[in-house]
Amino acid sequence: MSATGARTERVEGLLLIAVLLVVGGFAGAASFTHVKDWTMANSPAGTGEWFGWANAVISELLPMAAMLTIRQRRRSGRSIGYPMFLLVSAVLLSLSAQLAVAKPGLSGWLLSAVPALAFMGLSKLVLFTEPASTPPVLAPVMEPVSRVNDEPQQEAPRPIRPGLVPVPAQAFARQEATL
Repeated sequence: MSATGARTERVEGLLLIAVLLVVGGFAGAASFTHVKDWTMANSPAGTGEWFGWANAVISELLPMAAMLTIRQRRRSGRSIGYPMFLLVSAVLLSLSAQLAVAKPGLSGWLLSAVPALAFMGLSKLVLFTEPASTPPVLAPVMEPVSRVNDEPQQEAPRPIRPGLVPVPAQAFARQEATL
């Protein structure tokens, strides 16, 4: 990739993150308010306002933490089951709060859900976009250890031929992790 192409890609990435932050700020304000109002409407009399805000912060930041964890686990080849469960649960809770405080009817529900849906869509776009393919890592081709009289050979495996062959970086990283 040329220097100009790399610079353009970097600027586009920064702009995408800026859009996510702006949308996230407004969506967060709307969603936090809906969750706080729903919490307070369904809490015992005398419950402090802090509880409504605390519940909003917890339920609205959980999806972001889950998405970041999913991204990290995907990069390392680990299971994403539990963070995906948390993500789906948190999104359903947030949408439930938004729908619960909306004006009854399709337009009220839709308008109330727009901020959360837009933020989740943009978050997925930014956090789940696959990076450009990584260049292959060169790894030596190893000859299998031969057996003489059913005893393992004591010397280390040696390359079949001098030189290196291209191997995808992900496969090489997984191979090193198992050694």
